Amino acid sequence: MTILRARPAPLVAAVAALAAVTAAGTALLTGPAAAAQGCRVDYTPNQWPGGFTANIKVSPGDTAVSGWTVTWTYAGDERVTNGWNATVSQSGSTVTARNMSYNGSIPAGGSTEFGVQGTFGTAGGAPTGFSLNGVPCNGTGPGPTTPPPTTTVPTTAPPTTAPPTTAPPTTAPPTTTPPPTTPPPSGCAGAVLCDGFENQTGSTPSGDWSVVSPDCSGAGTATIDTTTTHSGSRAVRINGAAGYCNHVFVRTTKNLSNLGSIRYARIWVRHTTAQPTDHTTMITMSDAADGNRDLRLGGQNGALQWNRASDDATLPEQSPAGVAQSVPLPANRWACLEFMVDGSAGQLRTWLDGVAVTGLTADGVPTHDIDGQWYNRTWRPQLTDLKLGWESYGGGADTLWYDDVAMGSTRIGC
Repeated sequence: MTILRARPAPLVAAVAALAAVTAAGTALLTGPAAAAQGCRVDYTPNQWPGGFTANIKVSPGDTAVSGWTVTWTYAGDERVTNGWNATVSQSGSTVTARNMSYNGSIPAGGSTEFGVQGTFGTAGGAPTGFSLNGVPCNGTGPGPTTPPPTTTVPTTAPPTTAPPTTAPPTTAPPTTTPPPTTPPPSGCAGAVLCDGFENQTGSTPSGDWSVVSPDCSGAGTATIDTTTTHSGSRAVRINGAAGYCNHVFVRTTKNLSNLGSIRYARIWVRHTTAQPTDHTTMITMSDAADGNRDLRLGGQNGALQWNRASDDATLPEQSPAGVAQSVPLPANRWACLEFMVDGSAGQLRTWLDGVAVTGLTADGVPTHDIDGQWYNRTWRPQLTDLKLGWESYGGGADTLWYDDVAMGSTRIGC
């Protein structure tokens, strides 16, 4: 009898132990998910008729991550065509972005950023269902086993019939209307050079600008246009023909020596033809520290690139991974192109419509696929001028307009 009465004790202990294990297992399952609920994904778009870019900021909250996958859902027919600082893919309306090798680790309380570019026919409003590593962010969803809420999209996203009434009118003249999120600038923030070409009185640039063909001249032309402008009533039009000797530029006659070693530029540019595979140039500056050879901003392999005329180094490197870190210059709309060159530190930064472009950044530390080739020698530029135009080293032809050009010692902005 004593033995029989003693058996329930281990049974009760086993049940209690099992309950403890179950409770501990539940804690292990729910603990990390609860900690990850503080994650945020901030999506900041820049949209124009038919296209957009977006900057995405990922913040894991109080839980560090060593690798990340971010997903979200579009409510309209947006299609992502390119990305930077992330590997981006899309299936239906769901977009998946995964970290690159260099930005996978985010500490608790930290963040990282990446960007996408795309097109749309009918925008569906703000995207929804943001998640980080399968965990819903921005205060939505209870845990990692709950997928991004797809049933709430029709009720939380703007109706598909709303864009015609809320978006800028699509019937506005496309040649005179800037992108809806980038209105004409209010000033040049004290820049040394600030010119909207309103003082041009003839059909050929003159006064503060002169037409130049540095190496040879051909079919390229530079004129003052009164039909296609970013603001005001005048802009410079460049008819850029294919082939090397057809290049043409307008060069400022302003004295830029007061800028010192650090100079910022803001240039509004519009063009008609998508950037080709061939190498082209749109903006050049003579470098007195490099035999007066030009530092050139243009394109290659369908995306923007910097190029040194002296040794043909490119930024980014023209590998597939390097080109993927740049972006194409959008066609048939005005775009705000900004750059900074620091001659004393040998650094260069570039922004398109206010968004920094990773592949067009030389930060002083050589990075494979980006600025590794750029720093194959010491680079300390001493820039002396500014030229706007077109130069093709192959089959590329384009028509371009330049307007609201500014250059100063501090960032001017769009």
